[in-house]
Amino acid sequence: MRRLSVDSWSPGDASDPMSAVANLLDIFLVFIVALMVSFLSAFQLQDLLARDSSVTVMKQSADGEVTLVIKQARKIQVVKMTKTEAEGKGVRLGVAYRLEDGSMVYMPDE
Repeated sequence: MRRLSVDSWSPGDASDPMSAVANLLDIFLVFIVALMVSFLSAFQLQDLLARDSSVTVMKQSADGEVTLVIKQARKIQVVKMTKTEAEGKGVRLGVAYRLEDGSMVYMPDE
């Protein structure tokens, strides 16, 4: 049986327990990036990563508050609205229909 002396140990030795932790951190970082890319693909939001694209995402909470995330080119703006902020006078632009499969179709007025 061979014994290791203190002089034979080097910083790159495989018996270092922290080298395994560093490798696990690298694996987790790659996993997190892959997960983020897959979420963007699943929700069809790849345009969020493009520099000159325009994207609007609307989220409505249970209490009726609507949050808009608007990305125009390189500028991202978050707008929180309530029902009282959305009231007022305006011009009818069209009609939106919800189909049986849950998708929505917008028909502009001519």
